[in-house]
Amino acid sequence: MLRCKQLYWSAILVLFTAGFAQAAAVYVYRLPDGSHLITDQQYNDGVHTLVRVTRRVNDAGKYASQHFQKRNTEKFTRFDPLIRQLAAQYSVDAALVKAVVHTESFFNPQAKSRKGARGLMQLMPQTAALYGVSDSYDPEQNLEAGVKHLRYLLDKYPSKLPHALAAYNAGETAVQSYDGIPPYPETRRYVRKVLDYQTYYRAWF
Repeated sequence: MLRCKQLYWSAILVLFTAGFAQAAAVYVYRLPDGSHLITDQQYNDGVHTLVRVTRRVNDAGKYASQHFQKRNTEKFTRFDPLIRQLAAQYSVDAALVKAVVHTESFFNPQAKSRKGARGLMQLMPQTAALYGVSDSYDPEQNLEAGVKHLRYLLDKYPSKLPHALAAYNAGETAVQSYDGIPPYPETRRYVRKVLDYQTYYRAWF
């Protein structure tokens, strides 16, 4: 609630200081942790969920306060110490690791996809075997293998993070075949979402 109120008053201060026009639209977005952002900017990404458009800053603030529902912060933060540790150990951006976990499993260590990917970082059986994982549902084993795999892909595609993420999602063969991000809608959405979440989670790390 404190964060929501801070965002509310910060938004009011910025908008009025800048001479915000009464007729301009004010947008209220819900962020992944349940807090709200009040702004005069439009976002179209995987992080900001539009919940209301109004012409009055006060209306936006009241809506954000009344409808604020903080999600279970433990769900979002319980693996942060391990993510930080492994990210530092393998020299991978911690915000990137958390963004991949969010996109892959929404922090559910028991997640399983229709294709057989398992755990927090949705390891396929062959990837898990490659990194010596005996239990893909074990958060520590899963995260370490996932971070190692990310490190491998980042090294394979230096200075080409989107390519590394595309390879994590669709496989290296697909990226090689198309000499870049393959034209799969799912993969392209995946890359955009991870990059958006990485930007968001950098404020946490």
